[in-house]
Amino acid sequence: MNDIFQAGADDVEIIQRERCFSGFYNLDRFRLRHRLFRGGMGAEIERELFVRHDAVCVLPYDPQRDEVVLVEQFRVGAMAHGDNPWLVETVAGLIDKDEQPEEVARRESIEEAGLELGELWPVSVYYPSPGGSTERIHLYVGRCSSINAGGVFGLEEEGEDIRAAVWSLDNALEALRDGRIDNAATIIALQWLALNRDEIREAWI
Repeated sequence: MNDIFQAGADDVEIIQRERCFSGFYNLDRFRLRHRLFRGGMGAEIERELFVRHDAVCVLPYDPQRDEVVLVEQFRVGAMAHGDNPWLVETVAGLIDKDEQPEEVARRESIEEAGLELGELWPVSVYYPSPGGSTERIHLYVGRCSSINAGGVFGLEEEGEDIRAAVWSLDNALEALRDGRIDNAATIIALQWLALNRDEIREAWI
């Protein structure tokens, strides 16, 4: 097994932390030094950090029908990059204070897709962009019934306009392969489900 460096109290020296912007999200600027693999401390570096809440993503899956429910909505990041800004994604939401990730998964599934979830299967907890953001993603597959699923959902007061649709798992995997699904949480969730489909179906049917 490969050893992974475990940081101690003296391995990062924060020289200055400055709040550059404060809003729904925050932006901080750090001046710091950190331990080098070859030994000793490195030179002072400057980094900007996007400070935001952790989030939950959940892929609703009907094991009986071997179907997933995916949502489609406008994303400003894709627009600014010059791509089609309507992305096909998992259900997702930010974790508020005093909330557990499982609570968020169930709440957002109702708000974004009109779905009541059964069992939740934890997939992973990961950093989507650790080079510049504090956010961690709690990723799940959630048991659902896809019968009569689909429609337009979202909270009007939050400017949400979300279309939920039922996909066969095979069609969703095909969309992943040809690039129609191109965001990290959905790619990870679908690939994980493809690898673990038999185990999930055996446990949930």
